[in-house]
Amino acid sequence: MTSLQLNIDAPEGAATYFADVALPLPIPQLFTYRIPSEFLELVKPGIRVIVSFGRQKVVTGLVDAVHEKAPEVYTAKPILDVLDAEPLVTTQQIGMMKWMSNYYLCTYGEVLNAALPSGLKLSSESKIQLHPHYDWNETDLPLDDKEVILLSALENKDALSYREAADVLELKSAYRYIKSLVQKELIIIYEEVKERYKPKKIKKIRLHGDYLAQEDMLDELFQELEKKPKQSDLLLFYLREVPVFQQPQLNQSGIAKSAFTDAGLSASSLKTLVKNEILVEFEKIISRFEEENQEEPLEIELSDIQQQAQAAIFDHFKDKATVLLHGITGSGKTEIYISLIQQALDSGQQVLYLLPEIALTAQIVNRLKKVFGDRMGVYHSKFSDNERVEVWYGLMEGRFDFIVGVRSSIFLPFSSLGLLIVDEEHETSYKQFDPAPRYHARDVALFLAHLHNAKTILGSATPSLESYTNAQQNKYGLVELFQRFNEASLPQMSLANLTQEKKRKTNVGEFTSVLIEAIGQVLDNKEQAIIFQNRRGYSNYLTCEDCGYIPDCPRCSVSLTYHQYKNQLNCHYCGHKDAVPLVCPACGSTKVHTVGIGTEKIEEELKLLFPKARVQRMDLETTRAKYAYQNIIHDFEKGEIDILVGTQMVSKGLDFDRVSLVGVFDIDRMLYFPDFRSYERAFQMVTQVSGRAGRRDTEGKVIIQSRNPDQGIIELIQQGDYHTFYSREMAERNKYHYPPFTRMIHLLIRSKDKKLTKEAAQKLANILKEDMGGSRVLGPQEPLINKIRDKFLMDVFLKIEKKYKMEAVKDLIKNAQLELLKIKDLKSVEVVVDVDPY
Repeated sequence: MTSLQLNIDAPEGAATYFADVALPLPIPQLFTYRIPSEFLELVKPGIRVIVSFGRQKVVTGLVDAVHEKAPEVYTAKPILDVLDAEPLVTTQQIGMMKWMSNYYLCTYGEVLNAALPSGLKLSSESKIQLHPHYDWNETDLPLDDKEVILLSALENKDALSYREAADVLELKSAYRYIKSLVQKELIIIYEEVKERYKPKKIKKIRLHGDYLAQEDMLDELFQELEKKPKQSDLLLFYLREVPVFQQPQLNQSGIAKSAFTDAGLSASSLKTLVKNEILVEFEKIISRFEEENQEEPLEIELSDIQQQAQAAIFDHFKDKATVLLHGITGSGKTEIYISLIQQALDSGQQVLYLLPEIALTAQIVNRLKKVFGDRMGVYHSKFSDNERVEVWYGLMEGRFDFIVGVRSSIFLPFSSLGLLIVDEEHETSYKQFDPAPRYHARDVALFLAHLHNAKTILGSATPSLESYTNAQQNKYGLVELFQRFNEASLPQMSLANLTQEKKRKTNVGEFTSVLIEAIGQVLDNKEQAIIFQNRRGYSNYLTCEDCGYIPDCPRCSVSLTYHQYKNQLNCHYCGHKDAVPLVCPACGSTKVHTVGIGTEKIEEELKLLFPKARVQRMDLETTRAKYAYQNIIHDFEKGEIDILVGTQMVSKGLDFDRVSLVGVFDIDRMLYFPDFRSYERAFQMVTQVSGRAGRRDTEGKVIIQSRNPDQGIIELIQQGDYHTFYSREMAERNKYHYPPFTRMIHLLIRSKDKKLTKEAAQKLANILKEDMGGSRVLGPQEPLINKIRDKFLMDVFLKIEKKYKMEAVKDLIKNAQLELLKIKDLKSVEVVVDVDPY
């Protein structure tokens, strides 16, 4: 807990110093605070401080600069307290955050809020206490019974939170009585500031030091305990566990208190020995991460082809900071990464290994732990606040020099970063969409590497068109691997025509006979299958057969998705939930049925088709718990699941020995999505998920279901022909002026008033067209989903040629936003800027 220190004045005649402080709030500027004299030596850039903001808000700020210039338009408030002895944020981190604020057109505070784990930001809680200048027992003011109960409780306790006050009164809320007592000046309200991060502690026991001085004292003690066998047993247990006379230094560490109860010894007798100062109870701070008891690290041996690839990477690093490693699925990119990481660590450098999302970390972390042990830290959003803070401190203190994590890992305090690896660099999961900063971790990683003068490897079996173009233009080095590790064969791809099968009536629902037969064969061979469908839920929506009614979200312009296992309708945009109607709410008909198919329905139908098979689903619903990913992957690895049904989670770099079949349930849905990147995404996703089949000794098979299998893109996917795909797609992008030939910025205009939203979007577009030219400004137009969370949406897109200076474009956007703010009726309209939106 931190006590607030107010009204601190500098000594008369001494210079007054100020600190520019960044606050983790969406405000455009830094705030200047006065540095009290006793904090002068402590306050420096990168230090966290407690400051007041607004009337009652107390927040954690980050010092950006120290100077002697007072603010001109407001009186500087004093810094209330200093939280760190040394900077918690490095100069490189501050530089990166400022760059992100400028590049992604958001505030520094928004970047800071994303960068700092919640555990490093203070929380403040309102508390009440008795008024120090008034005695309620002597008041003539009328008090009801509840007020008396509350005041009596405060006599016995220094302070109460609002929740504790409600508990005392046995009410849901005590606000009414708190407000009344404040008005009567019998209590006061104040803000108590707390550190969110709490180190993990365990209780331990050791022998009192007096008994180590003379061995005969211990003999006398045992004689005293002869008639107290439970206490004697406890003491003997401790001496067996800790040989204090052979190794006295071990007594300082003691043993966990839980060891006594685990051994079946008396807890009350232990308490007595502590009370009588024979044993000492103490607390010790420990890591939240399990220590690995590993004697020798696992050695990685590269094949000849992998050694050649590694040599090529080093050759490129002589004159390039970034290398694109384009290796087909199963080519052994991970082994090359491990070798490069080992060499970087051996040279005293730090390493950051980025993965697109948590689904991929579970399996790969286990592999990396066997090689790097406890010097490796893992960082992702499923960790608690405290766990993330421990990784932050662990990196600063040198406990970790190698971090594996998702996109937020780029914010960690590296001091000697030498190598960054961005695995599956094409993945959309690296893009942060909401809230700001709307950054792409791959691109920020490249800037982070530049700040540290580090090297970067971008790895993928299906590189993004932007990265491959940079390699073709010689901005990046390019190393390609087109052979699977250990000469494993690529899976055989075949197409299943759903349209023809429906005509012949050989299908079962949305399953072709080809896919059903292949699954049956896999089960007969005691192998495993993955079925990929990039839509979660049971079905797309419900509809009434008679009147056509479709339940939709009252807050968003989308139909509600049916989830059978919850028996409810869900909105995947705002979280709204509705009960499933037994009859049509519009006409009363009972003919209400589902349309479309999601992972949940596929799981159900597979269980009906193959009743003896063990079927498991892996999507957002089944992986919400902290270790849900790991548990499902572990069960699949152990052969305890026969068929795994999943969304894009199953496509991300997982490696399973027994998988011999991958079924792509509906490729058409990906290909026909209204997005200029739909073919690129489909090629990447299907290629990636296909790579899960046929690893090691098992020859794989991939079946792609389509209603129109004669499309050229499907043929390229089937052939695995990335180069032809790249050439065709680039010609199409060039023709219609899409990235990587242009840069794009998306402006989303939203408000609760549909008319105002349209008016603001039109006004914004007109201003930008006047400044930039009509050909570069697309819109305004309504998006496919034009209402989310009760706010109506309009889109404006900017296409900017590469020769254009982005700084100038961003200035025009800022000016256009300011012009909107001048119009009184449009002040409530929000403009969200997303740079590089795809």
